[in-house]
Amino acid sequence: MELGASGCEKRWLVFLVMAVLLLVRGGALAQESAGGSGGSAGLRPGGTGEAPVATQPVPPQSDHDSSIRFGPHDLIEVNVYNVPELTSKVRVSNAGDVYLPLIDYVHVEGLTQEEAQKLIEKRLEDGGFVRSPHVSIFVDEAASQGVTVLGEVARPGIYPNVADHKLYEFISQAGGFNPSASRKIAILRKNQADPIRIELPRNLADDTTANVDVEPGDTITIPRAPIIYVVGDVGRPSGLLVDNGQMTVLQALALAGGTNKTAKLSGARIIHKGPAGMTETKIEIKKMLEAKSPDVTLQADDILFVPVSGAKVMASRTMEVAMSAATAVTVYSVRP
Repeated sequence: MELGASGCEKRWLVFLVMAVLLLVRGGALAQESAGGSGGSAGLRPGGTGEAPVATQPVPPQSDHDSSIRFGPHDLIEVNVYNVPELTSKVRVSNAGDVYLPLIDYVHVEGLTQEEAQKLIEKRLEDGGFVRSPHVSIFVDEAASQGVTVLGEVARPGIYPNVADHKLYEFISQAGGFNPSASRKIAILRKNQADPIRIELPRNLADDTTANVDVEPGDTITIPRAPIIYVVGDVGRPSGLLVDNGQMTVLQALALAGGTNKTAKLSGARIIHKGPAGMTETKIEIKKMLEAKSPDVTLQADDILFVPVSGAKVMASRTMEVAMSAATAVTVYSVRP
């Protein structure tokens, strides 16, 4: 009987403690409800009423790079501490504005994250909507921070740039150069009239000084390398890509397999298409080979034409006929 009584006392003690906890919790909830009955914490509709002093620590600023400046089509999320009703996820318009509750349109284009936060806080404070507001902005999509890569790469497109990036990194992200890519590229930058022109080495690892910084909104253009055409009496008539921007007559002939034995070296000429139409320039290939005449530099889309020498063709055919006759005589003479 004594054990049974002791067990009952323990159970009653547990019930009593639970009841006290429930009463304490209920009082706290009632106090919190009473504090919020006058509207949302921190809000002063129409500029009336006092906002309760926040008892919780203010959340830290967003950890995004504060140097990023907002631009059209960026998707941002605006939060006002302790006022969830003012949370908005908006996209920056073409005019650089965002629409926010109570304060209407706010121009944020060109502002950093910190600058935009201070501007929104001032609009809320000056309008009497929130007392001592604290605004945090988070970037969901940094569309205006992208870098466009165009031209002779494997995957042209827009690539995000939310941190410091180098030129070589974007070329790598775009899949590298196509075989027809020129090594003379240009970077178009906002609010800058003249493009930044860079000449890259054939092997990027050979020279890292060309690996310049790329800024958000830049456009990297990789043009097609100039083509020089070699036609006529040469080993391999073809179009030659000039990835370094320059090629001379002798270099073009070497890449085209050289001239044939029947070529008329004194009759070679360069056909160039200019604003006034097609022009021809005669060149002396034999003198160039003998270093008696300077090697001529070709321009993009030039045609190097090496004609056939009729005299050499006739001499070649005469030699072939003579060789055929001599062979026939020799064969005949050795037959029994």
